[in-house]
Amino acid sequence: MNRLNQTLLAAALALGAGAADAATLKIATIAPDGTAWMREMRAAGDAIKTKTEGRVEMKFYPGGVMGDDATVLRKMKIGQLQGGAFTGGEASIMTKDAQIYSLPFMFRSQSEVDKVRAKLDPLLKQQFAKDGYELLGISGGGFAYLMSTREIKTRDDLKAAKVWVPQGDKVAELGFKAAGVTPIPLPLSDVYTSLQTGLIDSAANTTSGALAFQWHTKIKHIVDLPLSYVVGEVVVDKKAFDALSAEDQKVVEAEFTAGFARLETSNRNDNTAAREALKQQGITFDAPSEAERRNWQAVGQDVFKQLEGEGALSRPMLDALTAALAEARGGSAE
Repeated sequence: MNRLNQTLLAAALALGAGAADAATLKIATIAPDGTAWMREMRAAGDAIKTKTEGRVEMKFYPGGVMGDDATVLRKMKIGQLQGGAFTGGEASIMTKDAQIYSLPFMFRSQSEVDKVRAKLDPLLKQQFAKDGYELLGISGGGFAYLMSTREIKTRDDLKAAKVWVPQGDKVAELGFKAAGVTPIPLPLSDVYTSLQTGLIDSAANTTSGALAFQWHTKIKHIVDLPLSYVVGEVVVDKKAFDALSAEDQKVVEAEFTAGFARLETSNRNDNTAAREALKQQGITFDAPSEAERRNWQAVGQDVFKQLEGEGALSRPMLDALTAALAEARGGSAE
């Protein structure tokens, strides 16, 4: 074999080895394409491909094309997907503590959320790892509010409503049951159609989420009291993540961390703008009285105690939440 042929063969083998070593992480999400969430996910994917020199590629499946959260998890288990983007309630099928931020009426301000997350986010990452998953990042979506086709000013008004809860979201289900409601569990992708047909008449979401999923075309009222804090969690199978080199793992984590930091800022701005847009659409924000506000917040304490008794959230995570809230409030979690 002459020198030219040897050189060409070596180059071909090198290219073949590079292609064989390339890893593609396929990630599904219910988020519609074109949203801020997907823009940041794609930006992270582009940066990862560039910085790893093509060794790692991200492929995204937005808009629920891969199915609901349970279907995505099944596809992760068989290797058809490597990861997904989930709400805290959805991610609880992988790690029960993922729903810690979903506790109803637990947080009073964004400042409280920020202080608590600084303590709890690292604990969640550790717990996901123990359960066989890599938590690439958590993005705060903002506060969810109860939205309805009917006026809901009191807990008694709520009892007559047909309320949606995310399928598998035990915390949300307990919250509404504590308020005297039997909720209707459905995948997020079914909410719009169910509002349209009347299967449900009430659901909770962030203000920007209501616009993104077109719920604003069906609802007429929003209870102006934060119900829970919404997070999005991007999770990949730990075996797939561990197959990457240590150097490439750092790149993937760094890009998702940076992207989610930008997304947090974007989400806060989007929620503020969405609130005004909803008002302009004629949707009414109904503020509860102070007495009724306390009545709603009592639901949160009831749910906390019930979850504590059932072990639906781990003792260490509940203790960490209580301690972080107490610190954020100057000494008391009450």
